[in-house]
Amino acid sequence: MPLAIITGASRGLGLALARSLAGDGWALVIDARGAAELERAARELAALTEVAAVVGDVSDPEHRAALLNAAAERVDLLVNNASVLGPSPQPALDRYALEELERVYRVNVLAPLALVQLVLPRLPDAGAVINITSDAAVEPYEGWGGYGSSKAALEQLTAILAAEHPELRIYAVDPGDMRTQMHQEAFPGEDISDRPPPEDSVPGLRRLIDVAAPSGRYRTRDLVEVGA
Repeated sequence: MPLAIITGASRGLGLALARSLAGDGWALVIDARGAAELERAARELAALTEVAAVVGDVSDPEHRAALLNAAAERVDLLVNNASVLGPSPQPALDRYALEELERVYRVNVLAPLALVQLVLPRLPDAGAVINITSDAAVEPYEGWGGYGSSKAALEQLTAILAAEHPELRIYAVDPGDMRTQMHQEAFPGEDISDRPPPEDSVPGLRRLIDVAAPSGRYRTRDLVEVGA
């Protein structure tokens, strides 16, 4: 039974992907900061597969160690999905509190790399790492300097890890706009009901996982349109 670690899996894209993998017999290790939401997700997924749920913050080294302790000796897939937006509404960079920016970087950049470092010895050849990123990593959107630059840093780390580990599949994946809590926080007071649900991004992720596409940066909508 293949095993995946998925961070930020109590709702949104993380939970949608976890449901898809669970339905195909993957064992799961999932986490989130909210205990109640994570417990609900774990109960749902446990009806389909083996699941271990670990409450905590990915920026905490002890929590990351607990995730690995909950996993088997072989980890086939790591999905670094957990992230934080930062202040909402998002401030311009000239007013961005540096302690807040440090927090964004700890969660969005350093924590994913730390998890990769822990998981690498357990990944088999052709094992996969998926780092969830954003179009804000490549587009200079006003007000997105903190979150966008953290995702740009994550993308560069992903590209270099792929160059350093050609035996693995290491992806940066932009899922596009989604109707999620984080997206709502980015646009407080706005109606985001026209955004697609996170489930719409799952087929693109599954193409990367199942078809074993080469390492690189992908957009899920492109994968759905043309295949991997």
